[in-house]
Amino acid sequence: MGKPYGRSVALITGATTGIGYELAKLYAKDKINLILVARDDEKLREVKEELSLYDIMVYTISLDLAEDNSCEKLLDFVNKNNLSVDILINNAGIGSFGYLSEIEMEKELKLIDVNIRALTEITKIFLPIMIDHGEGAIMNVASTAAFCAGPKMATYYASKAYVLNFTEALYEELRDTEIKVSCLCPGPVKTSFQEKSGIRKNEAAKKALMTAKEVAKVAYKDFNKGKLIIVPGFKNKVIILLNKFIPRSLSRKIILMMNKG
Repeated sequence: MGKPYGRSVALITGATTGIGYELAKLYAKDKINLILVARDDEKLREVKEELSLYDIMVYTISLDLAEDNSCEKLLDFVNKNNLSVDILINNAGIGSFGYLSEIEMEKELKLIDVNIRALTEITKIFLPIMIDHGEGAIMNVASTAAFCAGPKMATYYASKAYVLNFTEALYEELRDTEIKVSCLCPGPVKTSFQEKSGIRKNEAAKKALMTAKEVAKVAYKDFNKGKLIIVPGFKNKVIILLNKFIPRSLSRKIILMMNKG
């Protein structure tokens, strides 16, 4: 295995847009070699060309993480290129919007495959290698949605609760090692995610959106510090704090109101 040019390698899923793309730029500026994973092959080529200007090695692989054998293909790609993943960022995620009874079954199952199954499988693939090397770092991207139930986005909110709980448990398991584990919990972000998921927010919710660049900057800093739960933005921190003190029944009603558009 070994590190190309003696540098660390960061693997980022969902790396061509939004938070994943902004994180990739930050790692590139710090001269960290990259493995970028996304579905859009053309967009991957564009990002590779851009980030290669930082004098780093940029490897790209086009994968749909909802497919059964996608994680195996990723491992094969890493091994064939003689790479060692030192930093893993499970950023890829998809959403759905609407009443559960009205959303297509295929869409919900694909969401579970990407947000839960692939994230878990990729972590299980690369974590033993990090343990064997005695160092590493893993950041899983959840959401402020992880802290409550989300009417009209039921499966998405539930998937992010899984990511948060999974990451917290992993943190405790690895507490006595040199492997850092963080869970990024941004609020709604100004990215194509909202549009692709068909999400419609009311005007008050839209005003609270942070940019992907703002989120990535906070995430990068706190991840390097080894912070477990990273919540970018003062408003998002307040929302999570308030959610601990109000009845869950009220929280559900507020979120339904916000999601009615």
